[in-house]
This record gives sequence, C-alpha cells and structure tokens, in this order.
Amino acid sequence: MDIRTSDRITPRPAVLVLHGFKGFKDWGMFPSLAERIARAGFTAVSFNVSGSGVDQQGEFTLPERFGRNTYSAELEDVSRVMEALADGALGMAATQRFGLVGHSRGGAIALLTAARDSRVQALVTWAAIAETHRWQDQVAEWRARGRLDVVNSRTGQVLPLYTDLLDDLEKNGEALRLTRAAARIAVPWLLLHGDADPAVPVAEAHELASAALKPPRVMVFPDSGHTFGAVHPYAGLTEELAQAMDETVKWLGRYL
Repeated sequence: MDIRTSDRITPRPAVLVLHGFKGFKDWGMFPSLAERIARAGFTAVSFNVSGSGVDQQGEFTLPERFGRNTYSAELEDVSRVMEALADGALGMAATQRFGLVGHSRGGAIALLTAARDSRVQALVTWAAIAETHRWQDQVAEWRARGRLDVVNSRTGQVLPLYTDLLDDLEKNGEALRLTRAAARIAVPWLLLHGDADPAVPVAEAHELASAALKPPRVMVFPDSGHTFGAVHPYAGLTEELAQAMDETVKWLGRYL
C-alpha cells in the first residue's frame, strides 16, 4: 500500500485508487494519478489487492493468489482499507469521507463499493467493465479442467484462474451485477472510456450509464484505448491521459 498526503494530522477525504485485472498499484499511470490526487489536497491510497498475484516489485511471483482471487475478496480488501482509514489506523487522521477511482475491473469494484457504502461521496471509473462474468462461453471447460489459463500480455506468463472466481459469480451473481449496482449510485459519478478500447468495448460504458439511478457524466475519448495511452513501464502523459487525470481531479475537488 502507498499513502500519499500533505498532512497526516488534519482529517481530509481519502481517495482509493483501484487497479484492474492483471493490474497493480505501480502499473503505468497509477503512481502519477495518485500523486496528482494527493497534490490536489486529498489523501491518495493505492494498494495491490490481496489476490493480485504481484509482489512488492510489481512482478507476478504469486500466481496462486491470482488464481484464487474473487470479486468478493476484492470488495473485502477495499472495505478493510476503508475501515482502517476511518479508524485512523494507518498513521493518518481518521476520515469518514471517501472517493473511489477505479480502472477496468477496479472500476467495477469501485462501483459495487459505492453502491453499498454511504461514506463514498464521489465516484470515478476509467474503462470500467459492465459485466463481471466475462467467461460465459468457457464455463464447461473451466469446470472440467478446474482452471482457465490467462496470459499476461506484458510478460508472457500464463497465470491460472481457478474455479474460486466462478464459484463466487455463481453464488453471489446478483450482488455482483454491475447494472444493479449502477441503479443504486446516488453520489456524483464520472465515467471515462475510450471509444477504441479493445479490452472493454465502449458499449459497456453506455450500458452502465443507462442503468444508473442518476445519469453519470460520461466522457468518451476518441481513438483512445483501455489505458488512455499509458504503457508500462510508464512513458509519460498522453493527451488523453492528461485530460483523464485533469477531469478526475476536478471531479473529486468539486464533490469530495
């Protein structure tokens, strides 16, 4: 976990920055995004979820953790971090005001958390998924083999995805339904998506927006991909990434 702030004594809103599937807190643009949020006057908190599979150096050296990860486990991780911040247990003044910024699957976790925790006062999702079960056509193979193989395109590693995730989806499918969560979001929501996203089609952004209780502000970036031009190792701001960061910080400043 990384905590960035300019004041550990005075209570201030905390913003959790949530990475996505096969992501981690130090991937690409996340450190720069957290730095921007902290410089805007918030406490920025970024962390690797317990099932990320990534070690402190950002390497996938814990594939079994990755393989056993679930949506419910990630929600529990976020809840525990929020509770620690609310209790002042992380060396910070206690706070009861939270913002969430989530990318891709992290956007889904942010959305689900905001739908059930009234302490969340502002929500920003980047390229968020609209459907948690993204392997519908592979269920039979998944059950038969006991795992799916997931390729990390950055490293070429083949990572296991055991049936823990499938079990979670089958047991808690309704609670994990993202359009259902969107229909309960009452806080200001900024929804960012690239219209050339090959991983999460922009149609999913419109699906979430259509389901929302209150219409979110939707910003579609022309010719932009899943990470708004960011790469890993980080090579600096692209035009669309700079705009996404600017809009995110302005949204948090306005509503948090």
